[in-house]
Amino acid sequence: MINIPTGSNQKLKQVLEQVNKDQELKTLWRVINVNAIDRLGMPDHGLVHFQIVANIGLKLLRMLNEVKVEMAVVKNFNLDYDDAEVIVFLGCILHDLGMSIHRHNHEEYSLFLAHHKLKELLSFLPIEERTILVSETLHAIISHRSDGRPLTIEAGVVRVADALDMTKGRSRIPFEAGKINIYSISAFAVDSIEILKGVKKPIKIKIKMTNSAGIFQVDELLKDKLQGSGIEKYVEVTAEIKGETEKKLIKDFTLD
Repeated sequence: MINIPTGSNQKLKQVLEQVNKDQELKTLWRVINVNAIDRLGMPDHGLVHFQIVANIGLKLLRMLNEVKVEMAVVKNFNLDYDDAEVIVFLGCILHDLGMSIHRHNHEEYSLFLAHHKLKELLSFLPIEERTILVSETLHAIISHRSDGRPLTIEAGVVRVADALDMTKGRSRIPFEAGKINIYSISAFAVDSIEILKGVKKPIKIKIKMTNSAGIFQVDELLKDKLQGSGIEKYVEVTAEIKGETEKKLIKDFTLD
C-alpha cells in the first residue's frame, strides 16, 4: 500500500484510493522487481521505491509552491495546484512501469503501459481535465530518463525525486546477496538524505555518507538528473562523510 500525505487535496486522495485497490498495478510492481533485483542485480524498483519517490516528489513540489513557483499545469492550462500534485504523484509511481517488460528503453515502454492505467485511475475527472493530466504525467515519465528534457516543473520534480532514492536501504538486497557493483556499493555508502529549507536557494538537499563511494550517487546520478530538470535553480546540494574514518564496504575483491 502506498502512503502519502494528501492534505486537503481531494483529487489526490481519490487517486490514492484508486491506486491502493488496483491489483494489476501492484502485480506490475512485483514483476518490475523480479526483473530489477532477481535478474539484473539492481536496487529496488518496486513498491518501496515508488513509495519513497512519491513522498519525496510531493515534498519538493510543496516546498516550491511555498515560494510561489508557478506550476506548468496552472500556467499553461489554467488548472490548479492540486492537479500538479496529482501529476507528480502519478509520475512518481508509474515512471518505471516499462521495466516489467525490459530495462532497456523502459521509459518508452512505460508510456503505453501508463497511458492505459492513467485513464483508469483518473476516470472520475471530466474528460478535458483527465486528458491534460494524462498527457502531463506521460511527459513526466519520459523525462525521467538520463537524457530526458523536462519541460514542466512537475516533470522536473519527478526526475529529481527518482534520483534522490539513493540510500543504503535501496541497495541492501543486491549488496547482501553479493552483487557488488558501483551502483550497489555507492548506494550502500549513502547513509541518509535530508530535504530542508535552504538559505541560498529554497531547497537544500543534505546527503550523509559513510564512505566516499557514495560520491558516485551524487556526482554521476543525482547531478545528472538535477541538471536540466528545470528546478536546479531552486536546489542546493551538500554531501559529507560521517566520522573520522570511512566504513570499509568490501573486504576482498578479485577481478576475474
